[in-house]
Parts: sequence; C-alpha cells; structure tokens
Amino acid sequence: MLKIFVVSDATGDTAERVVRAGLVQFQDAPVTLVRRRNVRSPEQAAAVVREAAAGDSILVHTLVSDTLRRVVLEECRLQGIDALDMLGPVLERLANHLRLTPQEKPGLFHQLVETHSREIEAVEFAFRHDDGQNADELDRAEVVLVGISRTKKTPTMLYLAYRGFFAANVPIVAGMDPPEALLAVPPSRVFWLQMAPERLVELRRVRARKEAIPMEPYASPEQVRKESQQAHEVCSKRGWQGIDVTGKSVEEIAREIIALLPAERKPSIAPDT
Repeated sequence: MLKIFVVSDATGDTAERVVRAGLVQFQDAPVTLVRRRNVRSPEQAAAVVREAAAGDSILVHTLVSDTLRRVVLEECRLQGIDALDMLGPVLERLANHLRLTPQEKPGLFHQLVETHSREIEAVEFAFRHDDGQNADELDRAEVVLVGISRTKKTPTMLYLAYRGFFAANVPIVAGMDPPEALLAVPPSRVFWLQMAPERLVELRRVRARKEAIPMEPYASPEQVRKESQQAHEVCSKRGWQGIDVTGKSVEEIAREIIALLPAERKPSIAPDT
C-alpha cells in the first residue's frame, strides 16, 4: 500500500485537502495518508524523510521556509523518495512578480482563516444579543454594554463585534431591575455607557421625530435626568465600569473599553483600535 506523507510546518490542512481532491479521481486506491505537522527544524524534516523511506511512499509538503524545503529536497534525493513541493513554486513566482520577500512564517493562512471565522461568529453573536435579547447567554459575552436609550450601545457593540469581540448590550429601563443573567456577569466585562443629559435629550428628540415617538416623556429633560440617575444608582451598585460617551465617536468608545478589558478577555486576533 502506498503511503502519502503530508508534511507541513503548520497544520497540514491545505496539503491534505489537495491530496484528497486528487485521490477522488482514483477510486478505491490503496493509499494511506500520514500527516506530519509542525515540522519546524531541519532535524525534524530529515527525520520525516527517513520515516517515509522505510516503505513505499511519496512525500507532499507545504513548508514556507526555504531552508526546510531545501533540506527535504536533498534528503529525498538521497533516500530516493518522490517529493512534491506544493508551496515553493507558488512563493517563488509571487516573490518575482511582487518584488517582495516572503515572510516564511508558518501558520499565517490558518491564522487568517481563524480570524475570519471568529469575526463572523462575533457578529452573529452581537445581532442575537442586541437590546437585551437572549439574556440567558450573556455568560458567553466578553463585553456587555449597558445604558439607557440612545447611549450608543448598539453601534459600539457592532464595532467591537466586527473586531472579533463577543459583545452584547442590555438596556437599563426605568422602573425595571436588570435581568438576573446580567447580574451574574463579572463586573470587569460590563461597561455602563453614560452621556450628558443635554446631549441625550437632543438625540432622543431626533429619534422621536424620525420614528413618530411622542416627545413626552421620552425626550423630556426631566425623564432623561430621571433615567440617568437611576442608571447611575444601578450601575454604581454593581461596580460596572462607566464610560462617558458624550461627544465621542464609536471608535473612541471602543478603544476605551478594550483598554479596560482584562487581558484574558481580549482575543489575540483583535486588531488595535
């Protein structure tokens, strides 16, 4: 039986998918795939070639290091092993046309895929947890934004989500206690967005006009002050961190929140904001 050694300095997923795509054309082919991942040193590369030489084998690799590719090539020639370099020719041609030197960092493509996947999941999570929805799942959130109406909770939540943070927001509603699930979230993950009452009145009046909401009591200065005071009492009592969002862009607000997050709650893929 033929053994196909799939060798990579990262996961080997890419090479294995290509090999399997080729094998589909050979029905019931007597083949065994042997994956050797995280091959990062010349000694490891040479050892894999010697392992392959012990039987009827071919070797397929996606090594980004030019040094490791040369080691595999030389060892395969010495051992009489048929080897296929899937990545070297591509890197060489790209380098020639781009007039750039490859970084030769293993796992960059895998990191890119993981980053993209996490961002998609984070955005889906945000939409499911906007405005207090699915509060029973708040324990999964890395960031929970709270505040009264029109304090930029939703846009800030989405900004964070598009950068890979699992974020949610819960409104503070006059006369109502926060949901129990919110109270169970560690205070270090909860951020209270507050705004100067005068500015909040302006924003509420704009919304009221656009959405045909009665101005009173929603956009009255008295109501805004009342809600702001209640939010202050509720949030201060719980030890939630306050962020003054008056006159700030969503980017500025998000930057403050990220700076205050515990290190273990920051996804490594999240770019600086």
